[in-house]
Amino acid sequence: MVQELVIAIVAAASAGALYLSAGAKVVKQYERGVVLRLGRLRNDVRGPGFTMVIPGIDRLHKVNMQIVTMPVPAQDGITRDNVTVRVDAVIYFKVVDAANAVIQVEDYRFAVSQMAQTSLRSIIGKSDLDDLLSNREKLNQGLELMIDSPAVGWGVQIDRVEIKDVSLPETMKRSMARQAEADRERRARVINADAELQASKKLAEAAEQMSAQPAALQLRLLQTVVAVAAEKNSTLVLPFPVELLRFLERAQQPAQQTELQPRQAVRPPQRPAQAQPERSAQAQAQPERTGQAQAQPQPQPRSRAQKSQSGAPVPTPAVLAATAPARSSRSKPFARH
Repeated sequence: MVQELVIAIVAAASAGALYLSAGAKVVKQYERGVVLRLGRLRNDVRGPGFTMVIPGIDRLHKVNMQIVTMPVPAQDGITRDNVTVRVDAVIYFKVVDAANAVIQVEDYRFAVSQMAQTSLRSIIGKSDLDDLLSNREKLNQGLELMIDSPAVGWGVQIDRVEIKDVSLPETMKRSMARQAEADRERRARVINADAELQASKKLAEAAEQMSAQPAALQLRLLQTVVAVAAEKNSTLVLPFPVELLRFLERAQQPAQQTELQPRQAVRPPQRPAQAQPERSAQAQAQPERTGQAQAQPQPQPRSRAQKSQSGAPVPTPAVLAATAPARSSRSKPFARH
């Protein structure tokens, strides 16, 4: 009898232990417990720690209260300016009401994901391509409001929505690249033209200053030659300016005048010509031919420069005048009758 009583007590204790172990639950710090007793929601939401439920009667649903990071799949759409784009995003949300997250919606994660995809497609159709590329903050705020409005009744709070990437067709990328290159080239040309204008003004001032001093231009030329010759990797062609030739010519003219003046002062006296009378006497001594008189051809007079080069003395004008009658008498032909 006693033995049977002991066995009954042990069995009851084992059943109680099994019952307690089945009803004992532990809720973590970042979770909340929602109890449904016989399918009816209990008003009290179980906090973190140890809690007891009635096995077979109560059912505990644990809800994660942490912030959930959910990627939104890429969505294809057409913008308001008729450009086909592919946009993906990421959404950050958390559960603020565990009871509504269990009761109001079947799967709040799936519901938030579908709502995010739908809102993303809607925001693509309402925006321009420039807004998607440069004005994302405004689009993120509008997307957050579109998702947060229905999620409030689910006990879910949307913390933040970010558009991650905007994919464009290759043709659109090339068009945008050409547009950017053209814009940059336009700005570069404007800047270059402005620089040329400023440089031309400075060069005009420098030219005005150098015109008063020609030596400054030569110094500037030499400085340029030194700058180019420092590289030692190219052939240097040095132009010879006309101004430098004129400068050297003006510098040489005084020296030439000083050299010519002493030479003209010590010119040697000319020798008297003696060969011309002898030549005329020999011409008169020649025999006369019978039948006709042939005039002897007159020698071609040489220039003073040629006679000076040959070494013969240059006849003076007085000697030439004395020999002129003799030549005229010889030049008259005569014949015997």
